[in-house]
Amino acid sequence: MTCPSEKSTQKLMKNSDKSQVTYGRKDRPLSTPAFSAAWGRVLALVLLALSAVPSYAGPKPAPGNTKFASDLQQRVEANGMVTIIVQHRQMPSAAHLKSMQGRGAAIRSQFHSIRAVTMRIPASMLAELARDPNVTYITPDRAQKMAANPVTEEFATAVEADVAAAQYGFDGTGVGVAVIDSGVAAHPDLNNANGVSRVVYSQSFVTGDATTSDEFGHGTHVSGLIGGNGSSSGTANGYAATYAGMAPNVNIINLRVLDQNGSGTDSGVIAAIEEAIALQSTYNIRVINMSLGRPVFESYTLDPVDQAVEAAWQAGIVVVAAAGNNGRYLPTDGFGTIVVPGNDPSVITVGAAMTELTPSRADDQIASYSSKGPTTLDHICKPDLTAPGNRQVSLRVAGSTLDAAYPQYEVGPVTGTPPPGPPPPGTPPPGTAMYYELSGTSMAAPIVSGAVALMLQQTPSLTPDQVKARLMKTAWKSVGQFTYSHDSRGNLYNNEYDLFTYGAGYLNVDAALGSTDLATGLALSPTAVLNSNGSVTITNTNPDSNFAGSSVVWGATSVVWGNSVVWGANTISATSVVWGATSVVWGATSVTGDSVVWGATSNVATTTSALSDGDPGDD
Repeated sequence: MTCPSEKSTQKLMKNSDKSQVTYGRKDRPLSTPAFSAAWGRVLALVLLALSAVPSYAGPKPAPGNTKFASDLQQRVEANGMVTIIVQHRQMPSAAHLKSMQGRGAAIRSQFHSIRAVTMRIPASMLAELARDPNVTYITPDRAQKMAANPVTEEFATAVEADVAAAQYGFDGTGVGVAVIDSGVAAHPDLNNANGVSRVVYSQSFVTGDATTSDEFGHGTHVSGLIGGNGSSSGTANGYAATYAGMAPNVNIINLRVLDQNGSGTDSGVIAAIEEAIALQSTYNIRVINMSLGRPVFESYTLDPVDQAVEAAWQAGIVVVAAAGNNGRYLPTDGFGTIVVPGNDPSVITVGAAMTELTPSRADDQIASYSSKGPTTLDHICKPDLTAPGNRQVSLRVAGSTLDAAYPQYEVGPVTGTPPPGPPPPGTPPPGTAMYYELSGTSMAAPIVSGAVALMLQQTPSLTPDQVKARLMKTAWKSVGQFTYSHDSRGNLYNNEYDLFTYGAGYLNVDAALGSTDLATGLALSPTAVLNSNGSVTITNTNPDSNFAGSSVVWGATSVVWGNSVVWGANTISATSVVWGATSVVWGATSVTGDSVVWGATSNVATTTSALSDGDPGDD
C-alpha cells in the first residue's frame, strides 16, 4: 500500500558479517528509516516497505505448503538463488549444515535464541527443506526500514517528564539501552559529566560494512531522545530551548543494522537482538529500542523477528517498538497498519502524538500518520500507548544522508553569540547546528524507552511485563474523544480516541514512577475478535507457544487490572465490547467489519506501504 503523502521504500538491516567496534572509534551509527531506491522522500516513520525482487521461472515451492511464507517465491532471484531464514524445532547439527553446504547452500548466520539459520540456497532446495521434519517455517530474509521523518515539539511537559525529573531525580544512571538502528554518531550530548562517551559498546550487523558510525542520521537522533543530556543546547549556547532526552545519563549500546540509506534485513535485526541478549549482564541492558519495522507477512507466532523480540522479552529485556507511520493509509484510514515487530503482543508498541506546541497536554492529539491496530492477520490490539513523536528535536549527524537531503530541518542556535570561556575540545564553530527535527513513531518509541530506563533505575527488580502493565495502567486517558490534524499539504484527518488509535492512553512518566503496582502474570496485548453480530470484543487468548497457558495481567473482562480501568472510557466499555452490537466503527470514517481490516487479504494491503521519507509531520 502506498500512503498519499508517504512514499518511500527502504530496506532495513543487513546482517551476516558481524564486526565488533569498541567505543573510542569515530562512530556515527544511527538511523531507522529505509530509503526508497528513487530517493524521493528520504525519511520514513516506521520502516515498512520492501523492495521488489525479480521473479524466477525455475523451481517453485509447492503451492499451499504451510512451511513457506507467502512472499517467499517473490524473493527468488533471476539466477535461481534465494536468501532465507529457516526456523527449526531443534538447532541443526554442524554435520547437517555441512551436508547442505556440500549441496550448494551458503550458511550465513545461526540464531540459537529462535533456533533459526540464515542461508543462501538454490531455489531447487526449498522442496527438500519443506520435507525436513525438523524445519518449522521458512521466510525470505526481508528488508527492514526506519520509522521517522523530518520536522519538533517539546515532549517533557506533555508526558510529565519534567515533573518526574524534579520530584524523583532519576536520570537513567546505570541502565543500558540497546538502540537497534542506523548507528550512533559521536555527539557531546551523549557524553557523561567527565566528557566520556556513554555509547559504551558499538557493533555493526550491516553486511560488508564493519563501521558503526551513523551514516544515515536516524539512530543518533533516536539515541538523543532516549539519553541526550542537552549540553550543547540551552540559552547559554544560543538555543531557544534545552534539547535533552528522557534519561540523560543512560548508557547506549549501539547495534547498527541499517546502512547509509536506512536499509537492512531481518537477519541483521535478529543478530542484533541476540547480541543484546548476550551482552545483557555486561552492560545491564534492560531495554531495546526498535524504531524500525516492515510489513506483516504472517502471524507473529511464525515471524522470525517477532520470535526474536519474544526471546529478548523472556530474557528480561523490555522491547519498545514503533507502531509505524501508515495512519493515513486508505481505504482503512490507517487501521490494520501496525508493523513488525510492533505487532507482537509481548512488546510495548508506541504510537505518535502531537503536543501542539503548548505546555498543556489537554490539547494533544494523535498524529495523522501514526499507524493503528488491530494488527494484520492476528488482530492484536495495538498500539499499547502513545507518546509525543511529531516534530521532535534531537541530535544531528552532520553530513549524514538525512542531513544532506533535508538541511532545512537543522536546528541551530538562535543567536550567534558563543558562550563565555574557552570552548571544550572538539566543540564545533559558533553557529553550527547541533540538532535536527524529525517526526514519526520512530521518535515516540525512544521517549518511552527512556521512561522505561527511569522506571528500572528506580526499581531494578521490575520484569518487562510489570513495566508494560504499569505504563499502560498509568497512561493518561483524558485525550479528547474526537481530534483532527493537518499534514504539511493541508489535508485534514479526523480521529477518534479508540483502542486501536491510542491504546491504553498517553505516556505519563510521573504517574508511572509514582505507582507501586506490581502486576502478576503476562502483560500481553489482547486480541480483538469480530463477532457474528458485528460487535468486537477483546480476549486474552494468544496462540504463541512461548506464552500459551500462562496467566495474564488483565482481568476476566479484558478491561480492568485490579480496580483500575486500563483502557479509558472513551476506548472501551466495561463489558469488554469495544463498540456496539450493531456496528463496528472506528473513527469518523466508518471502517466496518467486512473491510480489509478483518478480511483475508489485509496482508496484501500493507506489503507495499512505505515510510514517509522527508515528510515534515503534522502542522
